[in-house]
Amino acid sequence: METFGDLVAADDVLLFVNAAITATGQREFHASAGEQSLSLDFLHAYMLGNYRDLYAGVLALDINDHNVVLIVRRLLETSGEATVEQRRREGRLIAARLASLPPQRVYGLFSALRRARVNNRRTRAIMRDWLAARPDPALDAVKYRGAFKAALRHAHLPPAGAELADFLFRPQARVRYAAPLLESWRRAHFEKAALYDLPYTVAEGFAARQGVPRAVFLERIAPRMTRLETLRLRESALRHGAGDVPADLTRMPLTRLASYVLSLPVEDRVRRRAELTGALESAARRAAGPLRGRWGKVTAVLDDSFSAYGSGVKRRRPLAVALACHHLLAELANDYTALWTSGRDDALLAFPHGPTPLGRRILDALDTAPSRLVIVSDGWDNAPPGLAAEVLRVWRTRLDPARRTSVVHLNPVHDSGGFDVRRLSPTVPTAGIRDAEDMPALVELAQFAEGRTGLAELTAYLEDRAARLRARAAGRGRTR
Repeated sequence: METFGDLVAADDVLLFVNAAITATGQREFHASAGEQSLSLDFLHAYMLGNYRDLYAGVLALDINDHNVVLIVRRLLETSGEATVEQRRREGRLIAARLASLPPQRVYGLFSALRRARVNNRRTRAIMRDWLAARPDPALDAVKYRGAFKAALRHAHLPPAGAELADFLFRPQARVRYAAPLLESWRRAHFEKAALYDLPYTVAEGFAARQGVPRAVFLERIAPRMTRLETLRLRESALRHGAGDVPADLTRMPLTRLASYVLSLPVEDRVRRRAELTGALESAARRAAGPLRGRWGKVTAVLDDSFSAYGSGVKRRRPLAVALACHHLLAELANDYTALWTSGRDDALLAFPHGPTPLGRRILDALDTAPSRLVIVSDGWDNAPPGLAAEVLRVWRTRLDPARRTSVVHLNPVHDSGGFDVRRLSPTVPTAGIRDAEDMPALVELAQFAEGRTGLAELTAYLEDRAARLRARAAGRGRTR
């Protein structure tokens, strides 16, 4: 039987999960970066101090990379406070999660651990195993040279081979390297043609030092760019007269693609409507996977009010999540209706503008008699204030007490003042969302926020997700 303490623990974990999904310590529309960081620091300290096992278990969920790094760092910093069994379980979970992080995030974590003088045996073992699993040490040595060297020194590890050791610690000791990438790096110091054999981020510095015109550089380095670099620099290349840098938009992740679409002027979106719409639909189909068409009749209320602009450092991020959710829901449903708060009906031309009449849009949505209502909004209902909460209360308690319509609120913005995402109503579950691709898992997680299940079920859910994460990591290891 669930005790009062169990219920409090479950609520605390869900509150922290929402923060770990949405908060990145950066400025939001309604909160400064300092407020965000202060709120996050408190939540991490509170969870680590009171629920260490559950705190570590959150690594298995779809939280953002910023909070993955914070959790791993705090767990490693406090290794002495954990039992032998906790260290063993945490070590496996940390290793599995680091395997899925971008390498620059992991190297940043290693640098933070070095500055904090965290150098216990478990930390060194985790660094050793992660570095040993890297598929191309030469690429890491060129692309992350300083961080790579610092990680090897901190973990007391030798480089993989004499040539790599010379490149990192005695770069002038050799007149030529056998590894093509290392040799290209050496030649790029005095030969412009060699820099086009390097990764874009490394070549860019050489090009600037050697005075290579930006247009020439972008045009020639294009084949070496990753998909995300190509997407990010396509418009820059056009501005510098380098010509169009081809980008395969159909293979881009859904939410990142939505951010790119919203960064384009409206005229460009109109001109490229078929290309952009096709790419968004293709990404949504991949994200839906086997759930495509299985959600029944779905109506979405999508927030494109002025606060969906986000901030200067997270420009249009809330609106990008709403646009990505719109396309994903269209694939998940077999009967789909989208209602934007502005009243617009052309999602491709969405832009942040006006107040947030969530209450009115929710009334319109319920009139469609959906089996599932999904609300994607930062929760600042202000036209008029409080109407959404009252509509949902009356609907849930009087008009639909049998819950024929499932309602969930997905919020992409952390409310630092409330240490959580802003909720519309206590009668409707709210979950934080970072990427639209995580929507099916977040809707599953929302059942815990609705109070239908308790700590035991939540703990079992975290353990199941941890097992799946470790299995995926093991599968990646076998394919190397």
